[in-house]
Amino acid sequence: MDFELTPEQKEIRAMARDFAEREVAPGSRAFDERQEFPHEVLRKLGATGLLGALVPEAYGGAALDYVSYALAVEELNRVDGSVGITMWAHNSLCTNHIALFGSAEQKARYLPELARGETLGAWGLTEPGSGSDAAAMKSRAVRDGDHFVLDGTKAFITNAGVGRIAVVMAVTDPARGSKGISAFILEKGMPGFSAGTPYRKLGLHASDTAELVLDHVRVPATQLCGALHQGFVNCMQVLEGGRIAMAAMAVGLAQGALDQALAYMKQRSAFGRTLAEFNGLQGMVADMGTEIEAARLLTLRAAALKDAGRPARLAASMAKVFASEVAMRAATKSLQIHGGAGYITEFPIERIFRDAKLTEIGEGTSEVQRMVIAREILG
Repeated sequence: MDFELTPEQKEIRAMARDFAEREVAPGSRAFDERQEFPHEVLRKLGATGLLGALVPEAYGGAALDYVSYALAVEELNRVDGSVGITMWAHNSLCTNHIALFGSAEQKARYLPELARGETLGAWGLTEPGSGSDAAAMKSRAVRDGDHFVLDGTKAFITNAGVGRIAVVMAVTDPARGSKGISAFILEKGMPGFSAGTPYRKLGLHASDTAELVLDHVRVPATQLCGALHQGFVNCMQVLEGGRIAMAAMAVGLAQGALDQALAYMKQRSAFGRTLAEFNGLQGMVADMGTEIEAARLLTLRAAALKDAGRPARLAASMAKVFASEVAMRAATKSLQIHGGAGYITEFPIERIFRDAKLTEIGEGTSEVQRMVIAREILG
């Protein structure tokens, strides 16, 4: 097995790390405290090409392989989970759904501006009453001649308020269950389509998360993304890549927690010694470093399988559940190493600790991932 990154993959990682440290890190604390979306940071991120990471070059995208993409996601989240989740939700969900299943006309119309970061994308699957059981959605799309009329509400949608384009799922044939769901591309400005008030969240304060409201939204049938009734099937394919990105986010947050622990241990003294000299704390960072590297390898393995065109569903779920729980353990241990200092907002670990929890919930909870893994193993 070859664990060596290609020169191109190393270059993407270095570029993402440089951007994160130079453009993202300086404002992270302020944006988090103000719960303010960092519009200018995302505008600059668009100029790097990372908002078109998965978009084919023909539409102005970077066409990165998944290993490169995972490395970039990790580096951004290592510094700021809010910027990181904004970037990968835009890429993995909305943009990738259009790139994979949109018509030639839809790709030409939407992908170039999404790839340039001129607009951000949102993706609407979850509803107030259907989270893990996504197929139980209540949103409806009723055919009316050469149009569809959409009604319903989507919940916990990243980029709902700041994105202009959204791929939204709705039931088109209730009798068919999960095989009666379709996807539609909606644009802000369409009558009846709006975002709710942003949620006040435990973490990821600088990311935009809100409801998407569908109030008798009348759209041409040409806004159907993919085949009629195939929306949920396509969603499962989109989520495979999304789980790899969420795993990469978790690895980044975990690495950020370790980075903060190491910096604090080297500069803080107790009983005449730096914290780095205490055997008990050394054992904690040894465990953190080992688990983070294992999570990183699982994530890159899932990405490499996807790049090779091989089945990655099992690997993606394994990477996601393990990396997300590693992120929470690393954040908890790092905060403990900080002691009382870790409980105040002056130190980044407090923000990392809050941000990490989302990785155990989003893109399928840990419980759902274990169900997926068990079913794959059992055949």
